[in-house]
Amino acid sequence: MSKMTQEQLAARWQISPRTLEQWRWLGKGPRFLKIGARVLYDEAEIETFEAGQVCRNTSGPIPKERL
Repeated sequence: MSKMTQEQLAARWQISPRTLEQWRWLGKGPRFLKIGARVLYDEAEIETFEAGQVCRNTSGPIPKERL
C-alpha cells in the first residue's frame, strides 16, 4: 500500500497542510497513521474519504445508501 505525507496530500487536494492538521485535531478528513511526530495517509484511506465526498448539489455528500 502506498503512503502519502501531509504535504503530498495537501498538494493532491490543493489545500494547505495546516488544513489537514486542523482536520486531524477536529477528527475530520481521512484516517491516518501517526508514528512519533510523523503522519502518513494510506492511499486506500484517501480514496475511501474522497468517495464519501461525492456530491450532487451544494447540500453535501450523497448518503452511502444512495450511491
